[in-house]
Amino acid sequence: MNPWILLDSARAPKNGGELRLYQRGTEFSIRVDHCELMNSRVHGSEDALGALACARIQDRPSPQVLIGGLGMGYTLAATLRELSAESRVVVAELVPAVVAWNRGPLGELAGRPLEDRRVTVREVDVAQLLREEQRAYDAILLDVDNGPEGLTRKGNDWLYGLNGLSAAFMALRPGGVLAVWSAGPDQAFTQRMYKAGFTVEEVRVRAISGRRGPRHTLWMAARPA
Repeated sequence: MNPWILLDSARAPKNGGELRLYQRGTEFSIRVDHCELMNSRVHGSEDALGALACARIQDRPSPQVLIGGLGMGYTLAATLRELSAESRVVVAELVPAVVAWNRGPLGELAGRPLEDRRVTVREVDVAQLLREEQRAYDAILLDVDNGPEGLTRKGNDWLYGLNGLSAAFMALRPGGVLAVWSAGPDQAFTQRMYKAGFTVEEVRVRAISGRRGPRHTLWMAARPA
């Protein structure tokens, strides 16, 4: 079997862990310290995050979407496939190296979605945008860290706490959708979403589309119209 080759590494800001990009043949892996955050073979749930969220706003003529966390670009690509030519997508990615990797060695994996004219990349913490903007988005997709149980940054606790969810609620337009990815279920997080004012649907999806194996958790939370 081919060995893993380290291509690059970068320190996540604000006391985050060290992200490392590895390649083995045509397979890529992003890890923090000794834990794998994502693998190019396993993106069924990321695809579902984009598809399910956009299905809920498909009746809007020019939807505005915010994606927190670029990853390997799969969520962004799935989102773009579902949206009209008049839509706009803002991607907030805190680690500049992740953006560079998606413009470089990872680009072909998801079909180079960063080159789509509908996309704007902001190299900032998505929490900053949620704090600053109100009624700006029809959908907000969060694929940050490992979900509510943060792995790379303790600062992500705010994002998944009641204050962060309340900020996301205010950043959505009425009837808008907050979609959240997680490696596993979290009943306390579900209750916080209800407390923030959302109606909530919890969905379990395959990590690898159409195959047996682990499932990930997606929350589809709507701000009432």
